[in-house]
Amino acid sequence: MDEAPRGWTTGTLADALSDATLADELSVERIEQAEPVLKLTMHDFGDLAVFASVGGDQIVVSTLLWPVDEQEDQTAFNRFLLKTQKLVPLSNFAIAEVDGREYYELIGELSVESRLSTILIELRVLAQNAIDAASDLRTEFAA
Repeated sequence: MDEAPRGWTTGTLADALSDATLADELSVERIEQAEPVLKLTMHDFGDLAVFASVGGDQIVVSTLLWPVDEQEDQTAFNRFLLKTQKLVPLSNFAIAEVDGREYYELIGELSVESRLSTILIELRVLAQNAIDAASDLRTEFAA
């Protein structure tokens, strides 16, 4: 099933990603709230949690990195992120608030018409970028 079913929904995306052939790579959990969200556990990336939502014409995938208040010299780091954004393939940095605390977040967007293979590429690239950012970018900047 590599074709998009005339535009993904949260349900059809969950079903496609729950396919047994992907079980070693990722697990899917549906989180029911005002807008349904999928929590994808990326096993090949240390069980990194990636969240996916479908709305309008796009699929948004994201993962939290680390709390903003733990980043040394936040202003300089934020400026650095804006200047180097184009060096991070298929992903964008943002700041998200979770339970009253701000976190750096990595986000990718795709069309709801994307093929499943393209969605899987985005998920893998986002996960790898998150691992790289947490291990290299954060510590390199602090050094």
